Amino acid sequence: MTGPEVVDIARDSIMTLVLVSSPLMLVGLVVGVVVSLFQALTQIQESTLVFVPKILAIFAAMILALPFMADQLHGHMIRLAARIAGG
Repeated sequence: MTGPEVVDIARDSIMTLVLVSSPLMLVGLVVGVVVSLFQALTQIQESTLVFVPKILAIFAAMILALPFMADQLHGHMIRLAARIAGG
């Protein structure tokens, strides 16, 4: 395996990682900002208030995004298997 092939595989792996993790990360970001804004507006300074809504939202997003995530990972594995089989 040559250097450019390794770089291509690494680039494909990083792009797959970004695509698979982005729905959950975006949901966590949005929920965190909304809860922080709520805390700032109401002056409730409870540090554990962020965790429960964020966990529930990420769990719901994971259930909704799981087919997309599995499809992306399946496609990545097919591409890797084709590279291995092709030599």
